[in-house]
Amino acid sequence: MSTPHINANANDFAKTIIMSGDPLRAKYIAENYLDNAHEVTNVRGILGFTGTYQAKPISVMGHGMGGPSASIYFHELMVHYGVKNFIRIGSCGAISDDVQLKDLIIAQGASTDSKINRIRFRDHDLAALANFELLRECYEVIQSKSVKHKVGNIFSSDLFYRPDEDYYLQMQKYGILGVEMEINALYALAAENKCRALGICTVTDHIINQEHLSSDERQTGLNDMIEIALQTALKFL
Repeated sequence: MSTPHINANANDFAKTIIMSGDPLRAKYIAENYLDNAHEVTNVRGILGFTGTYQAKPISVMGHGMGGPSASIYFHELMVHYGVKNFIRIGSCGAISDDVQLKDLIIAQGASTDSKINRIRFRDHDLAALANFELLRECYEVIQSKSVKHKVGNIFSSDLFYRPDEDYYLQMQKYGILGVEMEINALYALAAENKCRALGICTVTDHIINQEHLSSDERQTGLNDMIEIALQTALKFL
């Protein structure tokens, strides 16, 4: 079995998957954290792998940038491959003064400027929320780590380079912690297809304060996030 965008066989994916925008990050996780990992899909350079973590099957895969791109992979994995548990990891730009560089943001909910969920929800607003079981497990895992974190609302934007940068102050007013591009789409599709989903982001930039991590700092921070995602996933493997 394959789809227009995934050339894996029917049983190539585990029930739980960790996904990132960058397919090379998925490859990095497979090569450095999983045992017996093997490539299961590579259409258009979007790489996916399945292996084991602590002797339990798990998959990792890229999904590209932006909600429309990511939605293709989320949908096909849920509908055609039967994947049930999704953890998206990625970087984000902070908005809140309560969030600092290197912090992790666990996305309890995801606001958006995109219309893709209004198309799904007959032009009404959908409250795009994380699965509580995954959220609770992730929160319990992170309590044992020396990693600063916040739980709250993030904003999934269709635009990386916004023409209205003053809108970030409006987001800040409403308690938005950070900005990324895909979690809102993931939460909506998970609700539609009765799957579990959670988004975890590392703050690599502070948009309001114009602060940025170095390349070395980004790598360290992303490793913390990867390990927390994998340990969160253990309960659902």
